[in-house]
Amino acid sequence: MAEHEKVLLTKSGIEKLRQERDNLVNVERPKVIEALQAARAQGDLSENAEYDSARERQAEVEARIKEIDAMLQNAEVIDEEGVDLRIVKPGMRVQMHDLADDVDYLYTIVGSFETNPDDGKISNECPLAKAVIGHAVGETVTVMVEEPYQVQITNIQLAE
Repeated sequence: MAEHEKVLLTKSGIEKLRQERDNLVNVERPKVIEALQAARAQGDLSENAEYDSARERQAEVEARIKEIDAMLQNAEVIDEEGVDLRIVKPGMRVQMHDLADDVDYLYTIVGSFETNPDDGKISNECPLAKAVIGHAVGETVTVMVEEPYQVQITNIQLAE
């Protein structure tokens, strides 16, 4: 992530990152320190797999803390108050009808760090979201992928 690159996050996304950071700092980091101390107590570190594993886990924890700090520092909150529900924007839940497959979809458009397609959350950077952002209910848009397809926006609401 570039140093001053804005990160789109919902309020709940920011809260989840804060909780994850808190867990890493107050639970995982002490566990890793304990594991390192136990491995050091075994003596020779040159062939100590437990020590190597603990050092690797320590690097992962510290890297994730640093990544979360950078995201929070560069976070741009997706404002959900006073939002015009006529136009699709990040932070909104959008119902669409796929004209080719005759199937309805309901997605919440979030920043890329909150993406979870299994939970109905798609990135504002994915082709589908890019196609519908800025459009209104009733509009038909083309999603530009390898095999382009069209969706009609049928409803826009605030994400929960």
